[in-house]
Amino acid sequence: MKAALVGVDPEPSGKTPPALLYEARRPTGRERGPDAVVETILGFAAELRDIGAARFGTPAEAAGVAVPGIVDETSGTAVYAANLGWRNVPLRALLSERLGGVPVSLGHDVRTGGLAEGRIGAGRDAGRFLFVPLGTGIAGAIGIGGRIEAGAHGSAGEIGHIVVRPGGRACGCGQRGCLETLASAAAVGRDWAAACGDPEASAADAAKAVASGDARARAVWRDAVDALADGLVTGLTLLDPELLIIGGGLAEAGDTLFTPLREAVRRRVTFQRLPSIVPAALGDAAGCLGAGLLAWDLLSTEVTA
Repeated sequence: MKAALVGVDPEPSGKTPPALLYEARRPTGRERGPDAVVETILGFAAELRDIGAARFGTPAEAAGVAVPGIVDETSGTAVYAANLGWRNVPLRALLSERLGGVPVSLGHDVRTGGLAEGRIGAGRDAGRFLFVPLGTGIAGAIGIGGRIEAGAHGSAGEIGHIVVRPGGRACGCGQRGCLETLASAAAVGRDWAAACGDPEASAADAAKAVASGDARARAVWRDAVDALADGLVTGLTLLDPELLIIGGGLAEAGDTLFTPLREAVRRRVTFQRLPSIVPAALGDAAGCLGAGLLAWDLLSTEVTA
């Protein structure tokens, strides 16, 4: 888990980026079960509150939390998080109670990162964008007019589960050939490990081998880029964004990824307008900054009301 104390611009324009005042990390403790994860989060949040009060003279006024999985943002419930073993956890109510009644906002982790990228990162001047981080899996955040679209049931933007290779690899969602089984950092690492014979090889290792001219790595990389381009073209056909913002671990490969990806997407578009394809700007801080923005939005709403 990553967490931070965040100070944000109190001006209505919101033009000044929020600042990370203090950052910390903790293991989730998920090996001890779903309830242990909840308790770890609650204790971590209380610790941050106390640090804020000690260092800055006042505790945090609101909290924002980014949760992996399906989130009901209206009720503040973590509906389903497979990696944590959660189903219908009333996290907002639990956190607010532990923090003495402060308002709490819950958001999907990728949508929360997309909120930060849209307001203060790579999508700051874009009216419409699609943010796609390439990590253990693949998901997307749809940015429209300064907000992130959650969808009717909290599942908007799940581009990683577009089937790009029918009948392909089994996916945890129950389908075969989903985008994230082919183009996530985890998938590239797995394919490169198989190709080079090193079970510890990662996607970062694959990128280095591509840059050095290794033919096996280039084949793995080409297959991943082609799958990713197919998924992104489906996304841009549906959404017509100005920007495709690519983040996550795989984006750290820089031009090794972006040069062939831009060309692969360009080859696939026909009537569609080709959006700019750019790297995410906030990196590892996007989630914490986005959670801070969720909290600030709660305070802004209260002031307005």
